[in-house]
Amino acid sequence: MEALDTLLLSRIQFAANISFHILFPTITIALGWVLLFFRVSFARSGDEKWMAAYRFWVKVFALSFAMGVVSGITMSFQFGTNWPGFMETVGNIAGPLLAYEVLTAFFLEAAFIGIMLFGFSRVPAWLHITATALVAFGTTLSTFWIIVLNSWMHTPQGFEMVDGVAYATNWWEIVFNPSMPYRFAHMLLASFLTVSFLIAGVSAFRWVIGDRSRDVRAMLKVGISLGAVLIPLQIFMGDMHGLNTLEHQPQKVAAMEGNWETGPNKPLLLFALPDQTARENRVEIGVPNGASIILTHHADGVVPGLNDFVAEDGTALHPPVAPVFWSFRVMVGTGFAMLALSWSAVFLMWRHRDRHEGARKGRWMAVEGLPKLLLWALVPMGLSGWLATLAGWYTTEIGRQPWLVQGVMTTDMAVADVPAPMVLGTLLAYLAVYAALLAAYVGVIVYLARKAARGQDARADSMTHSGKAHVAALNT
Repeated sequence: MEALDTLLLSRIQFAANISFHILFPTITIALGWVLLFFRVSFARSGDEKWMAAYRFWVKVFALSFAMGVVSGITMSFQFGTNWPGFMETVGNIAGPLLAYEVLTAFFLEAAFIGIMLFGFSRVPAWLHITATALVAFGTTLSTFWIIVLNSWMHTPQGFEMVDGVAYATNWWEIVFNPSMPYRFAHMLLASFLTVSFLIAGVSAFRWVIGDRSRDVRAMLKVGISLGAVLIPLQIFMGDMHGLNTLEHQPQKVAAMEGNWETGPNKPLLLFALPDQTARENRVEIGVPNGASIILTHHADGVVPGLNDFVAEDGTALHPPVAPVFWSFRVMVGTGFAMLALSWSAVFLMWRHRDRHEGARKGRWMAVEGLPKLLLWALVPMGLSGWLATLAGWYTTEIGRQPWLVQGVMTTDMAVADVPAPMVLGTLLAYLAVYAALLAAYVGVIVYLARKAARGQDARADSMTHSGKAHVAALNT
């Protein structure tokens, strides 16, 4: 019982750590590129609204970057304290991949983030833009290596086992394993959607508390438009990722669909109460043939069932069904909420583009077209990217169980032999610290938004001269 408790508590602790950590890279990955867009837009046009947007969001980037680095360090400690079997078995592959992430990405970010944050008035404009671009590239490169390792754990190839230890035989196959391209694209789109709705949500909050500055108008349009464009792409990429998962991890797909028996014409379950003990769903509400159509693109397509993944002794070789089933629906539901809200907002802004006082000829969207109710709806949706990302990661990582590395080692093979009370104590400490840090993080963003809203007039006046000077410097 103690071993079981230690395993369960260690899994919960790692889940808590990675859940907290992933929130911040999800922001910095895309926000670096958005900051580059703001910076280049200012350099090209000299319009102060872009530099005001840059100055506001670069503070959020710095805060998110710091939180991500610190939480990433504590998370990596657990490979040795809680999961020593992981590195003992696959360290020859995981170690180099993690080292590549540090050497090629983290050092790049660390080298140029100082110029990005503090060099606007101290270095030439071209150098400041270059530093911003390199930091953005560094965050993406860091993501690439982490996704490579995570994808390899789901679809391992390019290795051989010798005396219970994995040795690389083909690094090209390891890096470009079957699920990596889909997982990488899916994660990048998730990050950009997280940032687009965060920008829209914070800007909507500033608008409803009275900030009518030009940079708020610009940020609202950028956030909403980016979200409206990317969410259909994410839905398409999610479908591609699902088909790849069906090929390589059919038991995960079966859990996502809550499907127990393999067969054709399977419904898409909108609601169900999976009962793993009875191996059935207590309640089902579904769309006829929906799962078969989505997964195979044919109404009579065969969908795998969970009962195909049971050992002869009755041991389940598939993930726990209810967590995977519901986390998948939270992710999909959040995605469709993003789609409905962003498209509604774009339509209303386009419809009212010339209907407000002072509208400029040729303007294709007007923030004044957004009703107050929709603006208030955008505020909590500012964190919708976090919700969708966490739900997606739970679907992916819980859906891999009982495997830690698919077909190579199970989770219980890697856990440390430590007393359960010790793991519980550190888990509670982590949860308390993370709750406080998360509340502080959100509080700081709200504080920055209120401060920017109060100081908008003074900000606009103070930046006019410096902005023109930097545009002139860039042109020379």
